[in-house]
Amino acid sequence: MTELTWQEAASPRATLLLAHGAGAGQDSEAMVALTGALVDVGVTVVRFDFPYMVRRREDGRRRPPDRQPVLLAAFAEALAAVHEDARRAGRLLIGGKSMGGRMATLLMAGAHTSSEGKTLLKEVAGVVCFGYPFHPPGKPERLRLDHWPDLRAPLLVCQGERDTFGNRAEVEQYAREGLLSGAVTLHWLADGNHDLTPRKASGLTRADHLAASGQAMLSWLQRLP
Repeated sequence: MTELTWQEAASPRATLLLAHGAGAGQDSEAMVALTGALVDVGVTVVRFDFPYMVRRREDGRRRPPDRQPVLLAAFAEALAAVHEDARRAGRLLIGGKSMGGRMATLLMAGAHTSSEGKTLLKEVAGVVCFGYPFHPPGKPERLRLDHWPDLRAPLLVCQGERDTFGNRAEVEQYAREGLLSGAVTLHWLADGNHDLTPRKASGLTRADHLAASGQAMLSWLQRLP
């Protein structure tokens, strides 16, 4: 079992199991900064590393992400541990940055098929993605939305307007084409890229966007059934 890193909020409204993206693990500066912004709005955040990132930490060798079944099994294992932990408080959520967010949506759509996994998913109140990879950069025809109709909980996506994995014009077109279900809430971050970072000329900073993402998550939480 990979190590879980808990960062508890005062009077938590929710507990979020947060998965990292493809290129950096749970202790990256970006993941730590995102965690801090969410804790500030009353969300306890639990981070973990996928197996390939655990091996990188052990031997220092960069390697590609594990295959999807391995990633989903690790996510489900971490979810089971969080579910049983006495520190869990408020609504139980899953989510992640980029690839981690995609794995969260796949898990919530039933891609992990064990009976234990399906039982745990019934306890999850929602999914949160930060920089969802709608498609690989430069390959808009390779959409990663086939499983979204099967999502079993509301989904919040905080996305940079100029994200190369799915910018605002592209995603709004998906919505017009009916590819996004009514359970999806989009929060746009002005001039943000895939890491939610705006250009200096915008007058905004990544810290601004992380704080705005936290506030968007708080508002979304208050609207959950």
